[in-house]
Amino acid sequence: MEYKSELENLIETMIKEGASDLHLMAKMNPIIRVSGNLIPLLKKTKYTPDDTMGILSAMLSSEKKKQFLETQEVDFSYSYKDKVRFRGNGFVQQGTVSVALRLIPNSIKTFEELSLPPVLETFCQLQQGFFLVVGPVGQGKSTTLASMVERINQTRTEHIITIEDPIEYTFESKNSVINQREVEIDTKSFHSALRSAFRQDIDVVMVGEMRGPETMSAAVTAAETGHLVLSTLHTNNAAQTIDRIIDTFPEGQQDQIRLQLASSLAGIFSQRLVPRISGGLIPAYELLINNDAVANLIREKRSHEINAVIETGSESGMIDMNRNLADLVRRGEVTPENALARAFNPKTFSRLI
Repeated sequence: MEYKSELENLIETMIKEGASDLHLMAKMNPIIRVSGNLIPLLKKTKYTPDDTMGILSAMLSSEKKKQFLETQEVDFSYSYKDKVRFRGNGFVQQGTVSVALRLIPNSIKTFEELSLPPVLETFCQLQQGFFLVVGPVGQGKSTTLASMVERINQTRTEHIITIEDPIEYTFESKNSVINQREVEIDTKSFHSALRSAFRQDIDVVMVGEMRGPETMSAAVTAAETGHLVLSTLHTNNAAQTIDRIIDTFPEGQQDQIRLQLASSLAGIFSQRLVPRISGGLIPAYELLINNDAVANLIREKRSHEINAVIETGSESGMIDMNRNLADLVRRGEVTPENALARAFNPKTFSRLI
């Protein structure tokens, strides 16, 4: 098998079928994900262990290949003919190589094209603060964050730095100046890049993912000192996100980070992608806006009450996930069954439809 040609054939199939992901495993047909569903490519032969390693090697630099051979796992990015980019992960399972590829379109969609709420525009105009987009893996967090960065790029004259592992969407400087740094290629770590950013005359920093207390502490400090910080976290909702950040720190530092978070947090946007009746996916979302009531709850260790604040906070711009899902059902965008499967509180959701 000529691995480069096989890879290109797989990518063209993904583009043709509108797939978001590709999975390669030994002794199995390649599998693509379309509108949330996994579909095996049965016309393709099942790959041998040498095949999956060969296709992975066709996407890796010599440094990344060395890393994979040493650690048996690797994160990487891959560009195909200026058409699309991929965020990839190679790993070993049961002694054979597997690959997961996520397609990253070259064009960055607007809030309107992504069916995101206009209120996100408010956070793109902030001069400082800490804004998080959260949710499980594969729910469109990076796409939402890219849309926000692009909106800032188009409407403000700022110096924006992105710190990613790997770089996903690539930006072209417009009204703003954008520098993009990839962990392990352009910088040693998220923390070291974020620390260096203070000396780079930045206005906005986008951190691909909050990893560890050092990165979180630097991000919160940046937000406190006159910078807008955008990032993601693999959490389910706003209340859990706040607890996760605080619990990342040793007990002796938690009170301090709680006070910093209460003053610097701008908002938390949690999203889920739901199969659309007409085809494709549409986001359902929750939005927490940090106001005096929320800040007090954070300071007083009462984050468990934040869900109630969101449910009753629509007048101040907050968005409740259950109500948003119910609205999608009423508009005929998604089925009640698919909405229910993503509801934070199924009983409450059932009363809303």
